[in-house]
Amino acid sequence: MDTMKALVKTQRAPGLELKRVPIPDVGARDALVRVMATSICGTDYHIYSWDVWSQDRINPPLIAGHEFAGEVIEVGRDVTHIQVGDHVSAETHIVCHHCAQCQLGAFHLCANTEIIGVDIDGAFAEYVAIPAENLWPNDPELDPGIASSQEPLGNAVHTAFDGPVAAQRIAVTGCGPIGLMSVAVLKKCGAQQIIATEVNAFRLNLARRMGADVVINPLEEDVVSTVMELTDGGGVDGVLEMSGNPQAINQGVKMLRPGGRISLLGVPAENEVTLDLSNDVIFKGLKVNGIAGRKMWETWRNVRGLLAAGLDISPIITHTLPLEEFEKGMELMASGNSGKIILTL
Repeated sequence: MDTMKALVKTQRAPGLELKRVPIPDVGARDALVRVMATSICGTDYHIYSWDVWSQDRINPPLIAGHEFAGEVIEVGRDVTHIQVGDHVSAETHIVCHHCAQCQLGAFHLCANTEIIGVDIDGAFAEYVAIPAENLWPNDPELDPGIASSQEPLGNAVHTAFDGPVAAQRIAVTGCGPIGLMSVAVLKKCGAQQIIATEVNAFRLNLARRMGADVVINPLEEDVVSTVMELTDGGGVDGVLEMSGNPQAINQGVKMLRPGGRISLLGVPAENEVTLDLSNDVIFKGLKVNGIAGRKMWETWRNVRGLLAAGLDISPIITHTLPLEEFEKGMELMASGNSGKIILTL
């Protein structure tokens, strides 16, 4: 068989189309992976719904999807470190190795990054071809749904490990799947107090289950005053901002103690966010860091270590569907009444 089923962005309009397409060729430094599980990311929903970001970035036709786990079935002639039969996931950022950031070892900030399922064909398919250097070997016993979720788990770990965690009071603003994963990471790593904010009741309940000590619905409570009361007026040591909501970002800097850190992973829909820089950032001496992707390969090693140490993110996987039911998965994601959604092949 020389064709496979895949979810393809066929035109510049909302939706994806389930089609049969050619199985991708394997270059000298590539590997072909039979996909066992792939998970839906917010980026995939942007592409599906055809929002402003995707209209500027995506060039159909394109096979979407970038989070996956599978088995290597073919390797290129120059590949030696990956073997046929290996179970793998992938770092989805393909880097150039030549720009200033790559030369400095900051591959996750490569100026010429290409992302599978965004810039090149991705993993919402029976097979995906990818540079072998991007593959991450998995324990064959690791559940494919968990294995396919390591890439977003890496985002959570990168954000959490951007500053101290043990014995810290930390707030997580936004409890989508990556926010929920960050709650679990903070709990596993010994945070003193975890405060989670989220407007969706389903996800607030998941945050409690993953280890949040306090959950706050910003539509029902004043987040900043509640956090200050919980911390005896001092504020939290750290904020992991996962929502991209401008109001949440403002609340985040206000609820921090002087000298605290805010690690920004969420991407605002609008490019401009207004802050009181003088009073809420500069005079408080805050540490403000943007978080891009995962450190290659430090974050992946941290993810492996946390899973081996017993980190359990399985409650975050709330739905598992066959690839053919992708529209149901997208609808569930849009509703907010879900955690991580896995598509199986």
